[in-house]
Amino acid sequence: MRSPVLLVIAHGSRDPRHAATVHALVRRVRAMRPGLRVETGFLDFNIPSVQGVLESLADEGVRDVVALPLLLTRAFHAKADIPAVLREAPPRLRIRQAEVLGPSPLLLSALERQLYEAGLSPADKSSTGVVLASAGSTDPEAIAVIADIAREWWHTGWCAVRPAFASASLPRTEDAVRELRALGCERVAVAPYVIAPGFLPDRISRGASAADVLGDVLGPAPEVTRVLLDRYDDAVSMLPGARLEALGA
Repeated sequence: MRSPVLLVIAHGSRDPRHAATVHALVRRVRAMRPGLRVETGFLDFNIPSVQGVLESLADEGVRDVVALPLLLTRAFHAKADIPAVLREAPPRLRIRQAEVLGPSPLLLSALERQLYEAGLSPADKSSTGVVLASAGSTDPEAIAVIADIAREWWHTGWCAVRPAFASASLPRTEDAVRELRALGCERVAVAPYVIAPGFLPDRISRGASAADVLGDVLGPAPEVTRVLLDRYDDAVSMLPGARLEALGA
């Protein structure tokens, strides 16, 4: 039985770094799961569009597709935009929308590893405050998830962890940095909880100017690749007639 096609759905951006990062992540997914067909579609700004990819797949005779939102929280895009696009897909396609990537312990591992790569050491952990800086959302569920992740991460031994948002919600990254200074943390690190570079990640970087350490975006981190494939496998297990064992390791 042929494995369902994995369609990674990214938001898209005028910033060329965004699409380049998405494509780098998809290449890593292909390398980790040889034989799995992986396509990329964008909601806006970049090509190919999600609708265009779905039409091409239908024209080829593809039957099963797992549509995976390249998102870290279940906000408006996951709840409204993507389902609306998928409803317009050719009717012969059988599509299952996978869950978003976050939250996941693997993503926290990636964030922590990137802070160490940016200059921290494990010995710094108990004296370092961390700003978990996300893009932001007007969706209360998404905001609550970021706050929950910050609390979970703090319990692993950091001096303190505070959420921050680049848009729509408060506090901003620079405000969270100041708060951690006021708490008495010896150093402050900013961990961007975003997939790819772009306008809002750049705002996070500017807000981190007074921090001691700034981590990189998650990008094509191996942990992100593993989460993405886990979400795909979970979605495949829900497709009628699909056999997860056909996917391989």
